[in-house]
Amino acid sequence: MGAWAAGPFDNDVAADWCGGLDEASPERRPLLVEQALREAAGEGDFLDSWPGAKAVAASAVVAAQLPGGPPVDSAYAPDFLTAGGRLTLSAELPALALRALDRVLADGSELAELWDEAGELDEFAAALAPIRAALANPTGSVVVEG
Repeated sequence: MGAWAAGPFDNDVAADWCGGLDEASPERRPLLVEQALREAAGEGDFLDSWPGAKAVAASAVVAAQLPGGPPVDSAYAPDFLTAGGRLTLSAELPALALRALDRVLADGSELAELWDEAGELDEFAAALAPIRAALANPTGSVVVEG
């Protein structure tokens, strides 16, 4: 995985995932976000870097939908979001996104190991902190389905 910074969209895998999210129909986008989160959150054994990187990007997308959440302003983020677009998300996604981020930062995560080996795990965790904070303490209401 090529990474150029510690931000949630600043690696090849996340940028590719964001491109796919951008190209998907608006109705399909929430499902793609949920799938990325479930794949990482549900992994009990070793979590490979690819699903981990996708889950980090998906978590940032969910957090940005929350009132006061960190904005999606990276050039590598989905264009529809940087242009002010929104997603309709289920009410369970913030908690799922938080579990996915916790899994990415836990033992047995290749992504965490790669950042640790580079001597930059603290920088990676710090980049995720505003996302985690928004997901852990959502205020107001999320645009939710039924």
